[in-house]
Amino acid sequence: MSKRLWLFYCVTMLYWFSTYTYVPLLSPYVLAIGGTLSMAGVIVGSYGFSQMLIRIPLGIWSDRIGRRKPFVIGGVAMGAASSLGLALTHSVAATLMFRLLAGVAAASWVVFTVLYASYHTPDEAPKAMGVISFYTSLGQLAASTLGGIVAERFGWHAPFWLGALGGAIGIALAFGIPDKPPAADNVGIQPREMLAVGRDRIVLGVSTLAVLAQIVTFTTMFGFTTTAATLLHANKMDLSWLTLASTLPNAIASLYSGGAFSRWLGPRNVVASGFVIAMVFTAAIPFVHHLGWLYITQACNGFGQGLCMPVLMGLAIRHVEARKRATAMGFYQAIYALGMFGGPAIVGWLDDAIGIGRGFLCVAGVSALAALLTYGLAPAVHRERPVHDMKQGQA
Repeated sequence: MSKRLWLFYCVTMLYWFSTYTYVPLLSPYVLAIGGTLSMAGVIVGSYGFSQMLIRIPLGIWSDRIGRRKPFVIGGVAMGAASSLGLALTHSVAATLMFRLLAGVAAASWVVFTVLYASYHTPDEAPKAMGVISFYTSLGQLAASTLGGIVAERFGWHAPFWLGALGGAIGIALAFGIPDKPPAADNVGIQPREMLAVGRDRIVLGVSTLAVLAQIVTFTTMFGFTTTAATLLHANKMDLSWLTLASTLPNAIASLYSGGAFSRWLGPRNVVASGFVIAMVFTAAIPFVHHLGWLYITQACNGFGQGLCMPVLMGLAIRHVEARKRATAMGFYQAIYALGMFGGPAIVGWLDDAIGIGRGFLCVAGVSALAALLTYGLAPAVHRERPVHDMKQGQA
């Protein structure tokens, strides 16, 4: 493996590390400082709200100037600033503000993924997205595990300081990442082409599935599963182990979903299988009354969710020519941010209104719907000829 890839993987892990050291604790933390379940849902989901607003402009901007590296550095810096801000505050309102800033940091993932994809051929896109998703999961896994350890020993704010430190190291390393220079004839993506990308059938279909996948992810493993664990008397360290139980299988599934699994089963079957697994084990959460069984449900849930997102990400840009890929990825990631934001906000309201158990059953229903929609919205890659120059209104 080349040095540039190793460096990119290290920066990717630190990038996600900077904003995930506190994620397993965020919902209980909001309750601890005086917030409600509804407010916890808004704060968890605000991360997706800012991404929804910023990702498309970032993708377009990056495509127009033909540069990726400045956006990568800026994204890591925003993640470090978000964690630092959370470390220095104690109010619900300030927590919301700096969680929004974490979403600004995550918006640069558009450019991260496109820069990484530029190191590979178009046909390798699904496999490449699986590999980079694996390193994403490793960063999140390390963050959530260490975050729980330091929180248990040093208090609620220790994970925020840890995230800020990881982000600072990531900034320093990001300056060494090689940018992919624009082609000699690059003139940037034009407004008419932006509209064509935004109306592309494959981009819209895959993005819709990603919305549903993010609803499941951000209301379970990155949302209210930790709240359910506290009802089973889990401490801060237990919450960290719970997230580890979901992110480790998620990382393994991510590594193979776009490569071996997709070759064996086909991308659509991999995605549908992931949704079915998530459905079953999300529906099981309300019936679990022991912390050990909750770990098992989340391990299976994490594996199922890890089958979906890398494959969907690769499908979103596989057929798009290189100079339009950041724009396409921007549309894709901005649309799926609706799930990050709307899912936790709505489910938090449902949890207050009808109980957290029924909220999980509603999320399981979303996953079941997604499994059915996969065969209508995801492309059949084995029958598809890659398209490298999309015409307006056509895929």
